[in-house]
Amino acid sequence: MLFTVSRIARPTAAPASKAIQARNMATLKEIQQRLKSVQNIEKITKSMKMIASTKVNKAQRGMESARVFGQASNSLFTNAETKATEDGKTLLVASSSDRGLCGGIHSSVSKATRKIVAETPSADLVILGDKPKAQLSRVARKNIAISFNQIGKDLPSFEEASSIVDIIKSSELEFDSANIVYNKFNSVVSYEADVIPVYSEATFKASPNFAVYEIEDDVLANLQEFSFANGLYWAMVEGHAAEMCAKRAAMENATKNAGEMISKLTMTFNRGRQAVITNELIDIITGASAL
Repeated sequence: MLFTVSRIARPTAAPASKAIQARNMATLKEIQQRLKSVQNIEKITKSMKMIASTKVNKAQRGMESARVFGQASNSLFTNAETKATEDGKTLLVASSSDRGLCGGIHSSVSKATRKIVAETPSADLVILGDKPKAQLSRVARKNIAISFNQIGKDLPSFEEASSIVDIIKSSELEFDSANIVYNKFNSVVSYEADVIPVYSEATFKASPNFAVYEIEDDVLANLQEFSFANGLYWAMVEGHAAEMCAKRAAMENATKNAGEMISKLTMTFNRGRQAVITNELIDIITGASAL
């Protein structure tokens, strides 16, 4: 009687064991595929971190030289006590880039620009980079006059800044003062949105201490264009340095998260494989005991 019961019970138990084993094998295969994909992602983020680390040193060197020239141009307006008139026309230049995977570097510029646009709704807007353009188009589409992309793929140059200023001049955008919004580099882990002021010829000429410089009219036009290009170059290079540091930090965090996920998936895979081996041993022992 016992022999008959065991023969009747075994066919019902065997399919359940096979179903559990098949389910575990499918799960293990999915975990293994996901583990491989995360390992590939870790390799990519680690490579991007190394590339960003290499570019950080170059960007910081360029930023230091550009900052010296930019501050020299700003000291001209500071010593002349140049100030924007209350009813004057304002031009906003949002300086960022087209690249992603660098944290909130673009949102910082967009938030500061939106704040200024809210205070001066009639201001014209010039945007450098596709990322801030996409963010600002939702709230300030009517203010956008010109937009640029493919700027500063490597390290921004003064020639690029001069070309942008030439296009702004040729588009006949009139302004009494221009505010260049950019990301100011504080440290390798810190940046903040800041503004570089630039003034038109008429505004600079109306400065209280303008007579001290004794600048002729034909020289004044060239000086204004040079100051505009110099301030824009400073903003682009310093924003580029902040972006490279932010990208390195983002890739470092992504690599760390991928490593943690690999550890968890490896542990889950080992536990699942151990469970499958245990079930197979149970089946073998049970069959041997029955014989």
